[in-house]
Amino acid sequence: MSKPTIQRTKAQESRQAIERLYIVMRHLFYRGYYKPLGASGQALLNSLRVLSPEIYGSMNETEKVELDGLVYVIDRLPKGIEECRFVKLTSEEGYEHSTFEVIIPSKRRRNCYRVDRETMCIEVTRGRSEIYDILTHLTFMYNEALKIKNNATNEKGLKRREWEKLEDIVLRKGGKLNKDDREVAFTYLSTLLGRTYEETENAFLRLESNRAENNGLYQVVYWLGKLAILSEEDGVSREVSFTSTLRERIGHHIYGEQWADRIKSVLAKKDLLDRPIHIISANLHSVVNSIYAKAAISEFKKDEVSFDDMIVKIAKDDSGALQNSIYSYANKNGLTFIESRSGTNLSVQIIDTSKLPLTNVHEELGLDAKYIKQEKPVIFVMDYAFGEQAFETMDELLKPYYRDEEEIKMNIASISIMGKAGILEGDKGDIMTPSAHIFEGTTDNYPFRNDLTAEDFKDEKADAYEGPMVTVLGTSLQNKDILQYFKESSWKSIGLEMEGAHYQKAIQLASKIRGFIKEDVIVRYAYYASDNPLLTGKTLASGSLGMAGVRPTYLITKKILQKVFKPASNQNKNKEKMVTA
Repeated sequence: MSKPTIQRTKAQESRQAIERLYIVMRHLFYRGYYKPLGASGQALLNSLRVLSPEIYGSMNETEKVELDGLVYVIDRLPKGIEECRFVKLTSEEGYEHSTFEVIIPSKRRRNCYRVDRETMCIEVTRGRSEIYDILTHLTFMYNEALKIKNNATNEKGLKRREWEKLEDIVLRKGGKLNKDDREVAFTYLSTLLGRTYEETENAFLRLESNRAENNGLYQVVYWLGKLAILSEEDGVSREVSFTSTLRERIGHHIYGEQWADRIKSVLAKKDLLDRPIHIISANLHSVVNSIYAKAAISEFKKDEVSFDDMIVKIAKDDSGALQNSIYSYANKNGLTFIESRSGTNLSVQIIDTSKLPLTNVHEELGLDAKYIKQEKPVIFVMDYAFGEQAFETMDELLKPYYRDEEEIKMNIASISIMGKAGILEGDKGDIMTPSAHIFEGTTDNYPFRNDLTAEDFKDEKADAYEGPMVTVLGTSLQNKDILQYFKESSWKSIGLEMEGAHYQKAIQLASKIRGFIKEDVIVRYAYYASDNPLLTGKTLASGSLGMAGVRPTYLITKKILQKVFKPASNQNKNKEKMVTA
């Protein structure tokens, strides 16, 4: 009797596709190069097509170019990359001292250099997560280039009239058109993209709103299609390569160690290492604004100005005058700014609370003046890490500082992680407080006692969810089948992000195994929802939250500071346990 055939679920097929993608990408990385249209590149593309991530929408459509996904990718890759046949991923190798112009993508802080007309160098200093992110975006972009090429020619292989018109717009007119000509051009473009006039116009406007960091829709579409056509006609193929220095350095914490050593030397010079230190991983505006705004801006000194009104006023000030005033005041009252120089792209703010204007900190932060005067805690704000970089930086930061062969352990009182994440149950702008981090693709899971809970946000008119969250290998590689599985299975996950398990792994290594910090160090994790990948039109590719993201960002900041500004005895101390399933 034959054994019954076991049918794999779509979620299982998708997870296998992710595994194949990472195996292929790691192989190509150590090999040193690959051609996107060669056998290796095709293996990447086939796995990505099987996976069909939500962020890349209709990438499996044979004629329709996925415009939201294309705009999302262009915002995260260097300006002009669509024109380059050769993309080289490098470590920090001296390009910063050359005469090449530094190109920084609008939505990813990484240094890139246009070496010549055909070559783009991208510096990778944030670990493997950054490499996976770049390769995934490139694979998607080249997939859309093939669609443009196919739409640009007829069944006889001759170039369509619309393609010739686009070529004229780009090469002769430089993409600069008046309103009437632009509308005509949208008609040509919509044919080449397999999209409606309205969809084409919307994509154009999204790129145009950030024109300094990209070449605009005309040039992007033309050069993607042009290089795909040349590859077929003349064998002029693209190539992605990785320098030997990058391959040698990856995974060795070189940048994280330099970053952490510099920070600890500043803390030592200011005699702050022995003080209670509260680490906050967040953006570089919400903590400073929350603490200093009332003291810095005269109109906020009135008690009737609510915290929410104060923050919205700052966020809506397009001139930047209020923000500048706040930083100017903060720099004279306890704030030290340490700009990143090590390649991590993580700047740091150190706030000495002994120098705070205690009577002019907004009352909604619940500052205990007696406690602050007695303990003089230090608030250490580090910018968002990216994926695996979270482990590298936190692991190095929590190590002791060595001065004249003396080992000095920092007095870490709490570690708070605030970020944005995809939500699986609610909507954009909602809040998630994880009870555990599930590390996708591994058997490592990290339950812990979170000092922030959904209950903390109950009286704030904010929808908050509590439960396990998935730390994914890449947000751009998630599809509905996998996410539905994590949500509806016994995992009961409420959301997904890229750093949580990495942070928690470093914290538990430092506290439970190495003894660098106290075992009962308080940890706090809270995320606001930047997207819901299970809802059409609400993925990351549909656009940013804008002003809608201001309130949840500052609400989480307020809750963290309320706990930092009070004695720990008034709070539930963290008693997290590491569990490996």
